[in-house]
Amino acid sequence: MTSTFALALSFLEGWFPFPLILLVLPVLFLAMGRKWSLRRSRVERVLLLGTSPLASKILRAFEARPQPRCIIVGAVDDTASAAVAVRRHPFLGPPERLGQIVRELGADRIIVAPGDRRGRLPVRELLEQRIRGVIIEDGAEAYERVTGKVAIESLRPGGLLFSEGFRSSLLQLALARGVSLLCAVVGLFALAPLLALVAVAIRMDSEGPVLFRHKRVGLGGKPFDLLKFRTMHAATGPRSEWVADNRERITRVGEWLRRFRLDELPQLVNILRGDMNLVGPRPHPVSNFELFTKRIPFYSLRCLVRPGLTGWAQVRYGYANNLAEEIEKMRYDLYYIKHRSAWLDLQIIPATVKAVLAGVGAAEAEAVPPAIAPLARPAPDQNGSARLERPSGSGTSRLGRGDARAS
Repeated sequence: MTSTFALALSFLEGWFPFPLILLVLPVLFLAMGRKWSLRRSRVERVLLLGTSPLASKILRAFEARPQPRCIIVGAVDDTASAAVAVRRHPFLGPPERLGQIVRELGADRIIVAPGDRRGRLPVRELLEQRIRGVIIEDGAEAYERVTGKVAIESLRPGGLLFSEGFRSSLLQLALARGVSLLCAVVGLFALAPLLALVAVAIRMDSEGPVLFRHKRVGLGGKPFDLLKFRTMHAATGPRSEWVADNRERITRVGEWLRRFRLDELPQLVNILRGDMNLVGPRPHPVSNFELFTKRIPFYSLRCLVRPGLTGWAQVRYGYANNLAEEIEKMRYDLYYIKHRSAWLDLQIIPATVKAVLAGVGAAEAEAVPPAIAPLARPAPDQNGSARLERPSGSGTSRLGRGDARAS
């Protein structure tokens, strides 16, 4: 390597005097460093094209999660109610003035979220801006990037086939399975004393078995017995599967186990059996499978992925206590299924450990906030998108019984 460097230096000396090289190189490095630092510190100016419901969601997402190097400069649309729809953000005019607006405001990115793409999307103007270096981003992709969840209402079955994501290589699947098995073996050996101590505490605290077996839906829709430490007294009849409806049954030891999620530790055995992976969507009760399949759009996609001990929805949203919250969690599950990778798993595992150590478990889930208006039954609209209809009656399932826990 030294001889190569000497040869290159001698070549340069043949064209430039060596002292000049010593002067020019630091200047080049400084210029490159300055350009890189300016790019890192520069605030990206974002223009929103459209005032659709998705555009409103994007605006609310930016307001709820302020981006340190990103600012919404306004919205462009040609509808009469556009100025009202963008609320606190400037309404800048119709799409015909897109080029002028971009030049005047110095927009770096255009997020496209119109209400109806047919005949109204200014394709020519957008293509011109893209050639000039402006980033053109689909509204649904922008929503995912900012929130970490999928806008189910904007999904089209055909779009899923051609969108980026929703695929995994055999290497990724093998790596996820191998890491899961390794963690399960090491975890069972390392935590054996703790598992024994928990078993004794459960026995002393209340009558009943130490372990609770619950039928859950696994890979390919195949049911399996999920193992958990028992945290509740036995049910006297059919009960809801959601924890908010079973708070009075939680035992004293169960309260602490659930707070620190220690009741989930026996699922390391489920990982060894092949029922689960370390990371993936949480498995739902079999008794709720039919309800969720009918009322949650694209719910069947969860069955194409091996369920996990922890998941993206768990660390970003927590536990669900009604159908509306399950739909909200599904947005995060779809994001994981679409973008799953070793890197995403590496983000989920530390976040789970942090939540466990902080005691952010089911105890928080029991403080149920006012439920979102129950959305549900998917029905395709004229564009083929998934449209959520309100279900009749309550958004709560009264199916199943036993040691219920919203997953």
